Amino acid sequence: MSGESRRVDSTPTRLRSLADYYPDGILGATRDGAVTILNAQGAALLGLDAEAALGLPLSEVLKLLDQDGRTWLGVNRPFESLAIVRGVPEQSWLNASGEEVLTTARLVREHPLGPVLGIAVGLRSGRGRALLDRERSDLVATVAHELRSPLTGVKGFVQALLNRWDKLSDDQRKLMLTTVNADADRLARLIAELLDVARIDTGRLQLYPRESSAEVLVGRLVANIEAGTARSISLEVEDDLPEVFADPDKFTQVVTNLVENAIRHGQGQVSVTLVSRPELPGVRITVDDEGDGIPLELRRRVFTKFWTTGESGGSGLGMYIVGGLSRAHGGRVTIEDAPGGGARVMVDWPSEDLRPD
Repeated sequence: MSGESRRVDSTPTRLRSLADYYPDGILGATRDGAVTILNAQGAALLGLDAEAALGLPLSEVLKLLDQDGRTWLGVNRPFESLAIVRGVPEQSWLNASGEEVLTTARLVREHPLGPVLGIAVGLRSGRGRALLDRERSDLVATVAHELRSPLTGVKGFVQALLNRWDKLSDDQRKLMLTTVNADADRLARLIAELLDVARIDTGRLQLYPRESSAEVLVGRLVANIEAGTARSISLEVEDDLPEVFADPDKFTQVVTNLVENAIRHGQGQVSVTLVSRPELPGVRITVDDEGDGIPLELRRRVFTKFWTTGESGGSGLGMYIVGGLSRAHGGRVTIEDAPGGGARVMVDWPSEDLRPD
């Protein structure tokens, strides 16, 4: 009997020890408001000793206030909730030190519409959300900067055309309108890139893949890009190249970003090579430039949002989109040194449906 009593008495201790391994704070209380469990993380957020808090009234332990000085219990009144209420969604509160604490709660009922027998409260530091808020602010600032640059050009030239139309020659008007058109295209591309980034991040990317000729798609886009640049672009295609399983628009977008990046950041000739990958099976698209290359320690950062280097411009979203669209098709992207000393970017694209579930 004494052995059984010891086992029963040690249960709360073992339970609290296990709860201490949980990364967030855990607080439990019975219907009469007595605290039954408080792990180390929860005690730290509440500024209490976990052992001393056991058995105390919940009102003395959960001392969290909102911006108006109201208490968590006073606002939520969990033991007076309607029978259909199952919990309390995430809320932001302040502890005694003025730090933000995020809380969620679950109401414990013996059966779905029965009285509340107890409550389990989750507590989490708001520092992670503050960091996320800062990252979002940085993102908004970066996007605003990228949008403002072409908009400033559009606004300036349109204003000049409106104010000095009669004083400008036809050639001057044409030059200004050509510049406005180019800036408008840049805005449209940036907005399309931002939408792609949002779809990749949220898993809402819509693909319409089918068997497609990589040779035809790449040959067409290389010809289009070469027509608009003074740089030389070579294209080599292996004989009997297999088809790729791809959304043609997304495949073209990936290769276009790679070639335009090579032109923007590299030097000399840009080389595009298509070879079969029997072990994939699929096609390897390789884009080489003759620039300075990408240092080994920076190659992972290339695929992050808004990563740019040098003074060659660009939104910094191209390689992020390349990685996201390739992975969405079951492919992969790697970066190496090109034989000519520049950067080599390789995309292995499957010939069958290898899209992740």
